[in-house]
Amino acid sequence: MKKIISLLLVLVLTLSLTAGCGPAPAETRAPTQTAGPTEPGITAEPAEPAEIFRFTRENFPRLDGSTSCRPMGEAICSVLLGESREEIQDLVQFNRTTQAFQNLLYGECDVVLACDPNAEVFKTMEKHGFVCDMEQISTEALVFVVNAGNPVDSVTTEQLRDVYTGKITNWKELGGEDAPIAALQRNEGAGSQALMRKLVMGDVPLMKAPEELIPDTMMGLISAVKSYDNSANAIGYTVYYYANDMEMAQGLKLLRVDGVAPDKQSIRSGSYPHLSYYYCAIAHEAPADSPARILYDWLVTEDGRRLLEAEGYVTKP
Repeated sequence: MKKIISLLLVLVLTLSLTAGCGPAPAETRAPTQTAGPTEPGITAEPAEPAEIFRFTRENFPRLDGSTSCRPMGEAICSVLLGESREEIQDLVQFNRTTQAFQNLLYGECDVVLACDPNAEVFKTMEKHGFVCDMEQISTEALVFVVNAGNPVDSVTTEQLRDVYTGKITNWKELGGEDAPIAALQRNEGAGSQALMRKLVMGDVPLMKAPEELIPDTMMGLISAVKSYDNSANAIGYTVYYYANDMEMAQGLKLLRVDGVAPDKQSIRSGSYPHLSYYYCAIAHEAPADSPARILYDWLVTEDGRRLLEAEGYVTKP
């Protein structure tokens, strides 16, 4: 199989990966091998080395995905093309989880980097006879955030479910101040909204929230939780990477859920209760030597894993 560019990749990874990530990955060029067993005393001619694949702007697969995967996409483009983050911005136009999978279905992108889509995505794919290959590349968590001034530090999954059905409406029921709870949600189609339904609510429907409590971006939700009504009375949910590694959690507090604080250790070990995953997805029919398939295969190599770790994503140990 064709291999990804070696010397350029090593050079760029060396420059891109932050300190503390260990030495730069080894070259990806396949080692030279002999053609097979030989008779004693006879030296076999070495086989031709595997052809090296070089990503260029012309052949680079079209990326799409979840908002929280945008930094991942930027890092991948920067490293594999040898360009700066500023130079590759035109290649990273992410349209959120549901739309990204729809774009893959309709041939408007080649590779999706995303969290779990909602079930309707797969129903639509099945209806069109479309099959995609999905590979887990990172572990994620649905986390709950409040203003740092809110005295509540920990909640249970049952309490969260009661908040988002309207059964619990006052912070004093959670051990906090006597104040109404402003329970923010995400818009339909957002990856975190799909995770909330899947991981916390299950078959229990979310209460209908007023429009002002449904920000249409994760940044909007973070900002609203920080400053809603100039109080510490709002709660919202997002993914761990966005709240923590993108430094959007300044002025916020991540709540413990069922007694477990969300951090890289609890997410990697599986002790945090509400886990999800980031996937790379491509069309099943993508040929083995296509740029999309080559990128898909590379992301699960040691080099790919190291790059994601350097970007702050939680990968397998």
